[in-house]
Amino acid sequence: MSSASQPLAPDAPDASAARYLPYLVAGAFFMENLDATVITTALPEMARSFGVAPAQLSIGISAYLLALAVFIPLSGWLADRFGPRRVFGSAIAIFTLASLACGLATTLETFTAARILQGIGGAMMVPVGRLVVLRGTSKKDLVRAISTITWPGLAAPVIGPPIGGFITTHFGWHWIFYLNIPLGLVGLVLALRWIRGAPGGIRPFDKLGFVLSAVGCTALMIGLELASQMPPKIPLVAATLALGVIGIVLTLRHMRRTTHPLVDVSALPVPTFAVNVVGGSLFRIAIGSAPFLLPLMFQLAFGLSAVTAGMLMLALFAGNLLMKPGTTWTLRRFGFRRVLMVNGLLVALGFAACAMLTPATPIPVMATILFFCGACRSMQFTALNTIAFADVKPAQMSGSTTLFSVLQQMNAGMGVALGALALQLAALMTLPAGATPDALPSLLDFRLALAVMGVLAALAVIDAMRLPRDAGDEVSGHQARTGN
Repeated sequence: MSSASQPLAPDAPDASAARYLPYLVAGAFFMENLDATVITTALPEMARSFGVAPAQLSIGISAYLLALAVFIPLSGWLADRFGPRRVFGSAIAIFTLASLACGLATTLETFTAARILQGIGGAMMVPVGRLVVLRGTSKKDLVRAISTITWPGLAAPVIGPPIGGFITTHFGWHWIFYLNIPLGLVGLVLALRWIRGAPGGIRPFDKLGFVLSAVGCTALMIGLELASQMPPKIPLVAATLALGVIGIVLTLRHMRRTTHPLVDVSALPVPTFAVNVVGGSLFRIAIGSAPFLLPLMFQLAFGLSAVTAGMLMLALFAGNLLMKPGTTWTLRRFGFRRVLMVNGLLVALGFAACAMLTPATPIPVMATILFFCGACRSMQFTALNTIAFADVKPAQMSGSTTLFSVLQQMNAGMGVALGALALQLAALMTLPAGATPDALPSLLDFRLALAVMGVLAALAVIDAMRLPRDAGDEVSGHQARTGN
């Protein structure tokens, strides 16, 4: 066995700390995901402050997301090399200082540099934090722990824009970043107090693996972003996407063959982990498009105000949050395979229901449908995130958490990009004769885009059907309950 797959030195926290660690990691996850979306409503005010066009501020969002995608693969190696306590604490410190730098920035250049630094800190927080939780949680408590970690990632994209708009309007955009400072300081103190663990065995740094993964992830993310812009520059998009795919294929090939890979990918053949690679990615991409498509549809096609659209999206968040207490019981009662299949179809049905909404639909009915969608996607996220590690061996845990975090981050970016692309293509298909291509999307355009995302969510169910009937029963407790 290569040293890449050797377990870390014992890092399990004591019993009292283990109970609260998922909440600490959940807070870090929320802070990271919130920062990726909260500035969207503040962009006009920030642009005026920097003296640039609002469109130029997109580099601040892109720089943050790309830094996450590029540096997440480093997190596992750093945790092995320096220990999870030191790496997680340093990540929170870097993220907090970078947040201060973002708030103090007076030019677009300094702001972009601060966002890159913030992304580097965020890239280390969640993978290492998830690793600590997984190592310190027994299998019977895994569903509860993963459910706690999961919901902030669902909540942040939904409540981020309304929070950003409120803070910008009443306090100024700088406070979007200043709020991270007290949160970061509290998180740092708790991390140093609760997390244990010494560095593991020293292994060489896989420079080629890092370069290949950085090129592949960056090219793929940029290619999808270029594809969503209209009119697309087909040769540039094709070349960038091709470079991304080639880079990722070469990365996986290299990491399977090298003695000391940057990321241990040996868990890929494990069925309960593999279901997150294809089917899980399709699901996360589909879900990632919802916070982008739905508010636009409510405002552009329904004529609702930004405030009303934001309040409707809070119904989605309420479904996410209120489903959380029922996830453990549901998985114990029905098992992972059945939940992923049936609930996956309900997620697709939710997209269909959203596509059937009209401007005449009563607001309470819209809110009810969004609440249903939020509850279903919360259940699916928790089930996927938990079963991913059900059969992963302790020696594979570091590489698996890193690989899982890379997938999550890329899926989130791909969801927005593919949602925008589907909307743009639908607009071109339904363009009336004589209309200009820059006309606002119609209700039919949004319906087609939501239908495409619903199909992606339904296709994800095929992967779940391949799971054994008893997949993850040791974690969910389903086998012990039913006796089969």
